[in-house]
Amino acid sequence: MKILIDRDECLSSGKCVADAPEAFAFDDEELVVALPGLDDLTEARAVTIVRNCPSGALRVADDDA
Repeated sequence: MKILIDRDECLSSGKCVADAPEAFAFDDEELVVALPGLDDLTEARAVTIVRNCPSGALRVADDDA
């Protein structure tokens, strides 16, 4: 399982950053970027964070996607 980020869809709401500051941050353009801690999220927590993204910029994919 991995989380894919579509930066074109990111609205910079900050929900993912607030929910998992060890896994997400904002870059200089105020768009979400993944941090090394992203790999440490449990699948259940990752799915919750993805579902809470108001813009749909995050999605869960299989490791081979």
